This record gives sequence, C-alpha cells and structure tokens, in this order.
Amino acid sequence: MSHAPEVVVAHLMQRDAFSQLMGMEVLTSAVGQAVVRMQVRDDMVNGFGTLHGGALFSLADSAFAFATNAGGTLSVAIDMTLSIPVASRPGDVLTATAVEQSTTNRLAFVDVTIRNQDDVPVGYFRGTVYRTTRTHEPGT
Repeated sequence: MSHAPEVVVAHLMQRDAFSQLMGMEVLTSAVGQAVVRMQVRDDMVNGFGTLHGGALFSLADSAFAFATNAGGTLSVAIDMTLSIPVASRPGDVLTATAVEQSTTNRLAFVDVTIRNQDDVPVGYFRGTVYRTTRTHEPGT
C-alpha cells in the first residue's frame, strides 16, 4: 500500500530521536523534497562559539533523508558532502531545503541548501542515496 509523503515523513520523524533532540521541525515534504527548520542553541556550538559542523550536517542529512524517503521506498545514504560558506551562531534559525536533482530506479542525487533567518546561505550539501526494494509501512 502506498502512503502520502507527509504520512511517511511524519512516521520517520516520530521514530527519529536524533532529529527530535536537535529540535528539528519538518515544514513541508513531498516526493523528492523536504524543508526542515532548526534553531541554533547554545549547546550546539564549537570552541569558536559558532555552530558545530556536525550539527549543520545533521540538519542537512535529516532534510536529505526525508526528501528521499517521502516517496515510500526505503532509501539509504551512500555519499554526502557539506560546504559551509558562512558561520551560524546561537539564536540563528536555519532552514534546510532538500530537492532531488536526478533519480533512477536505484540512485537519487540530492542538493540541500541551508539558509539562515536573513536568507543567507550557510550550507551547501550534496548527497546520494541507494534505493532499496523495501517500502516504508507507517503504522507498523
């Protein structure tokens, strides 16, 4: 049985303890797309007082996962990169927009752009997923 993208993503988010711990919120989801928001907290900074790269990577990774799994096919990451052109600081509100750029039966290539509350790009993420033969079954 096929489920609406919002149902699949809501099911994934409900089970995603780490995204919840980071305070992430899924704003929108569709097949091949997701928008996720997170506010930078004091406990997310590195020794320079700026957002830890791992926290920024996690935001992008979650948006990437929701976008690639929203269609209902279990998809797992096989390659990811992140560039950080501008530092983020506590209080910043970051929005990650993930969009599939190309997809085949087995692979999908996704760009994620992360912008702050001033619409300044603070991260560029690129990822590849492998599409399995399994499907998501929300409610099980």
